[in-house]
Amino acid sequence: MPVHTASGHPEFILTLSCEDRPGVVYAVSSFLVQHHCTIISSQQYGDQETGRFFMRVRFACFDGDELVSLQQDFARISTSFDMSFVLRGAQERQRVLLMVSRFGHCLNDLLFRHRIGALPIDVVGVVSNHRDYEDLVEDNNIPFHHIPVTSETKTTAEQQLLTIVEEQKVDLVVLARYMQVLSEDLCRSLEGRAINIHHSFLPSFKGGKPYHQAHERGVKLIGATAHYVTTDLDEGPIIEQEVARVDHSLSADKLVAAGRDVECQALARAVLWHAESRILLNGHRTVVFR
Repeated sequence: MPVHTASGHPEFILTLSCEDRPGVVYAVSSFLVQHHCTIISSQQYGDQETGRFFMRVRFACFDGDELVSLQQDFARISTSFDMSFVLRGAQERQRVLLMVSRFGHCLNDLLFRHRIGALPIDVVGVVSNHRDYEDLVEDNNIPFHHIPVTSETKTTAEQQLLTIVEEQKVDLVVLARYMQVLSEDLCRSLEGRAINIHHSFLPSFKGGKPYHQAHERGVKLIGATAHYVTTDLDEGPIIEQEVARVDHSLSADKLVAAGRDVECQALARAVLWHAESRILLNGHRTVVFR
């Protein structure tokens, strides 16, 4: 059944990408008129470098058409323009699986935003290779899955993770400071539906304690990058970045604390924008309709 929202009519979100050529906007507008729909918001972008066109439209349907029928009807238009598109109900919530190791600031931040309704998602579970945050997760009435990882058990552990993803019908996996390198097979399985967060010092300060390394070098700007997971470690399409200015007065520990804040902010925005269908892939980059 369609969900009636603030407009009083069922609302939907259409996102699409295709070759940038005349008639795309007209075709979308005509489709909406023919189905007695009205546009609530519309954003578009034509990339002159790649020749690709991107669009996001939120609309209300006055005739109360079902999602499936709208998808089937729009598929005929998409074929003529060789479009990639997603059409979903505006109130449809992403089923999200969070993953964490021993740094819990991003996990705690996402759980809080989820609890107060700031993120339109359903957190269906938390996976960790340690038990540090088991009590925190269970206090939020969310299933906790402890999956230890060693070099000998890595393949088995990743299969356990995929089983959870499949059984829970997970739409998005969020690596909220999960400190394990995913295999190429797992990255491919989660392509387009896994988001990672890390500090933005790479490739300058690698390995452990990057903020301490940055402090020793006297950096004046720290940051964090949220991106989609790919087989290229920490090099997937960037969704959001956040920065903060620092100076000589901050100790290494205070630099770490400031880094935690920017990591939380960047990751929360990336999850929100993904959940609201605001991100479209453009090769190795993203188009983000804020």
